[in-house]
Amino acid sequence: MSHAPSRLRVAVVAADLAVRIRLASLVDQTGHKLVEMEGGPDAILSDGVEGTALCAPIVAVGADEQEFPGLLPIDATAQQIDAALRAVAAGLTVRAPGPRRRTFGASTEELGPLLTPREVEVLQALSDGLSNKAAALRLGISPHTVKFHIEALFRKLDAGSRAEVVAKGLKRGLFEV
Repeated sequence: MSHAPSRLRVAVVAADLAVRIRLASLVDQTGHKLVEMEGGPDAILSDGVEGTALCAPIVAVGADEQEFPGLLPIDATAQQIDAALRAVAAGLTVRAPGPRRRTFGASTEELGPLLTPREVEVLQALSDGLSNKAAALRLGISPHTVKFHIEALFRKLDAGSRAEVVAKGLKRGLFEV
């Protein structure tokens, strides 16, 4: 079984000299050996502008193209670049996580209301057209408790009818049909 070298040979390809210098500095920080393209690199660190058909797997920093084996954001750290270079040299694909849909900085409107699991179940029952009594039977709770949860849904979703509660819940992705 062969092991990957602890120190990779990495070439840098970028359209702009300043970017090449920055990427070369990041390669230096990772402890890998900076080589020219003719030096048979194990991996290539690129800005994604040039070199899509090169002789080694590419980690593109700040590129939008999905064709590269490695794709990192423009602000990737040396540690992230090191991990990505090692991964693509080993034949893996690397993608930085995309932006999260729900964040602490998002507004309440973007997040939607916070519903309890039971409120979601009642909302689902409403979307199925069940009466309070039928929803209570399905969920194993009293009709009075169903009514309590429906009132909470009206308040949290700022709705005036059962149909509006269901429509707003669907629109905000609070449940699936």
